[in-house]
Amino acid sequence: MKTKILGKPLINKVINKNILEKIKRYKSSSKFGMDIWNIYDFMYLDNLKIPVLAVLEIKIPSSSDFIIESKSMKLYLNSFYNKSFLNPSLVSSEIKNELEDLLNDEISVRFINKFSKEPNFFLINKSKADFTPAKKILKFNGFRSICPVTSQPDFANIYIYSSKKIDLTWLKNYLVSFKDHGGFHEQCIDQIFEKLSSFYENFDFVICGRFQRRGGIDINPVRGSIKKKLFFNFREFNQ
Repeated sequence: MKTKILGKPLINKVINKNILEKIKRYKSSSKFGMDIWNIYDFMYLDNLKIPVLAVLEIKIPSSSDFIIESKSMKLYLNSFYNKSFLNPSLVSSEIKNELEDLLNDEISVRFINKFSKEPNFFLINKSKADFTPAKKILKFNGFRSICPVTSQPDFANIYIYSSKKIDLTWLKNYLVSFKDHGGFHEQCIDQIFEKLSSFYENFDFVICGRFQRRGGIDINPVRGSIKKKLFFNFREFNQ
């Protein structure tokens, strides 16, 4: 796909909200969902023009018509390094307003100083059981997909809540099948939710992809038929 900025020189170019690039969102049948962005290298200037380095959290609902291309988001957020604000709330308000104008949907923007604890889980990678336990959070370590813009690999841990038992071998083989699949983080989680929901009708699922950061940003989509489990900002060691 063509992009506004990838691989193009930015010397003497003014970076502002106009550099943000939106992409039509693939929507699954999930009733609830959000994309949790963590920006680890966010910098702005305080009222004395002293640099402040902080972690920024952005939550975008899966109901939005568009997602934001991550490189354009990185460049946009990096432009704040030379902007001065009286207080942090003015920083988050400006970002919130500009992103909402782009996406035409309500989002959440805030500074954070810690993450939630990773939930208890059943690791399926080496399990030899025939079926997964019901009403437990399953974890698959080592998910891999391909970025459709850069063709570079993306890595993640996938967390799945299922209200009933599911075939463990089938599930592992399905998740491994994404290793050469080209898709944005959000699309991959949408597809996993869609596949599980169609394969196991009348089950409740919540799917969360905790993707490794690239360029100081990680994107963590969550999709669910119920709004419980996994709808919070947690991370683990290798993320």
